[in-house]
Amino acid sequence: MPDEAQTREGRLKIILGYAAGVGKTYKMLEEGQQIAADGRDVVIGYFEPHDRKDTIARSEGLELIPRRVVEYRDRLFEEMDTDAILSRHPETVLVDEFPHTNVPGSERAKRWEDVLVLLDAGIDVITTMNIQHLESLNDQMREITGIQVRETIPDWVTKRADEIVLADLTPGALLNRLDRGVVYAPDKAQRAKEHFFKESTLAALREMALRQTAHEIDVRYSEDNVGHPLAATGAGVSGQAQPIPTVHERILIHITDEPTTAGLIRRGRRVADYLKADCFALCVLPQPGIDSLPTESRQAIEQHLDFARRLHIETRVLEGAKAAETLVDFAHTNGVTQIYLAKPPRSVIPFLFRRQLVMKIVRLATDIQVTVVADRRKRMR
Repeated sequence: MPDEAQTREGRLKIILGYAAGVGKTYKMLEEGQQIAADGRDVVIGYFEPHDRKDTIARSEGLELIPRRVVEYRDRLFEEMDTDAILSRHPETVLVDEFPHTNVPGSERAKRWEDVLVLLDAGIDVITTMNIQHLESLNDQMREITGIQVRETIPDWVTKRADEIVLADLTPGALLNRLDRGVVYAPDKAQRAKEHFFKESTLAALREMALRQTAHEIDVRYSEDNVGHPLAATGAGVSGQAQPIPTVHERILIHITDEPTTAGLIRRGRRVADYLKADCFALCVLPQPGIDSLPTESRQAIEQHLDFARRLHIETRVLEGAKAAETLVDFAHTNGVTQIYLAKPPRSVIPFLFRRQLVMKIVRLATDIQVTVVADRRKRMR
């Protein structure tokens, strides 16, 4: 095996969709067939046919790596055999259902973690996922669909992709496929139409998928044009090219023990990604050490800080008797341009302090954009 293949990092291509049946797996297999036709080495690491005849037919002729059987609670489950793929070491591997959660007892908890291992080994990966599995959109997805998506992928993982393409189908065409039994069996199809597969829901999800794909293309185009003479100049008064001043955004997310903090973290992370901004998550404690807090509060804050770290957000825990002053001082010292706060409850007396805290931060941070984010869950209820 060439040394170059051992040292280079594999390329990741994500085929993005907005619902089951739009053609993600079919497109993945189609690309695999084209790679094989070009005389390159490609295998199927994992794919879910869902009894769809056209999808199964598209896999014919491609080498399939046998699945690994895992026993859990006296039942047998099949998972992708990452070790077997590494041993086979193809040029490209096709991996369906990127956000999948592996059976407990597996070496890695998530399939996307398995994919990262394959990429690190120099193997190119083509994989599939739906827009509702993107972590930063989790709250919006719950608002649109009424369903809490449990299997999510951190945004930083998808940003590692070299290419993201959309497997697109209009909601009307998708519902037609559903009626014809192409997506699910008739009984399951009817239940789907009464819940997730409502046309209004599908239209909203498709719009988000289109918007996300456009954003990813824009990000990659901007990165490719860094250093180009036209990318960093504008027309001056004299008509000659002049540098365009840019402001580097830095976002600060306030961490508390409130359940709304998780949504606040997602919102801040997503805005930071759009603005290509640095992102901090800050918790201010009245006494030194997080262990001094009541158990429930300590566990909630630790959970939120850990969640922020998983999204690649830099976290800080500061001590300060005056929380608003401590937070705003940190913002000024670190060049923060935007602060994200959770909107506190309105009429609950015990939370009066938190409402006052928000107002103090707004008064002190007159030179910083402060965004107070409402709880999406209340809107749903």
